[in-house]
This record gives sequence, structure tokens and C-alpha cells, in this order.
Amino acid sequence: MSPTPVPTELHLLAAAVVLLVVQIFIQSGTMTKELGTDWNAGARDDGRKPTGVLAGRAERALKNYLETFPAFVALALALAVTGRTGGLALAGAHLWFWARLVYVPLYLAGVPKVRSLVWLAALVGLGLMLAALVL
Repeated sequence: MSPTPVPTELHLLAAAVVLLVVQIFIQSGTMTKELGTDWNAGARDDGRKPTGVLAGRAERALKNYLETFPAFVALALALAVTGRTGGLALAGAHLWFWARLVYVPLYLAGVPKVRSLVWLAALVGLGLMLAALVL
């Protein structure tokens, strides 16, 4: 008996987890570069925060990702469980993932306006996934 095919939305979910880990490494790497390995390996009780532009951007980009990541996870899983994958759901999942992927270098480079449009595209992707689930 062959395994059940995995919906593409769940493949995108796995890719989104990889993107999360990459962003965590970017954020921690930029902070460690600025504050040092002793700070990174320590308890960080001193309350020091990075003051450099890149470390700040990496931290904000990660926080921004974490604002919509739970919604993407919930929608991708709900779509897979209900069998409402493909079509609008798949288009929305692709839009969210690829927009989030493009968002990272735009944010790190400090590109205004275009970055906001890319963020909005990701939000539209979530909206498409939600529509596929409830309509």
C-alpha cells in the first residue's frame, strides 16, 4: 500500500518551518556578532540589546514573521484535514510563503514601501487560504 500523497500546502508548511529556522539563525547571528559569543552563551540577564541596524532589522523581521506564522500553520493544517487543498488554498499558501521569503532580504536591506507591499501580499495569501477553508 502506497502512502497517502501529502498536499502541497503541507510541503509549504515544512518550507515555512525551514524559513523560520533560517530567520532565527540570521537574528541570533547578527546579535552575536554585535554583542559577542559570551553574551550569546550567557543567561542574558544584563538586558543588553543590539544597537546595530542589521541586528535590529533581523530581530524585527523575525518578530514580524512570528505574527503571521501561527495563522499559516493553522490554516495549512485545517485545509489538509478538511481536504480543501488545491486551487485557492494552494494559491494562498504559495503567495504567503514566497512573499515571506522575499520579505526577509527586503527588510534586512531596509527597502521601504516595497517591503510593505510584499507583507500585504503575504496577508492576502492568508486571506485566500481562509476563504478556501470557509467558503
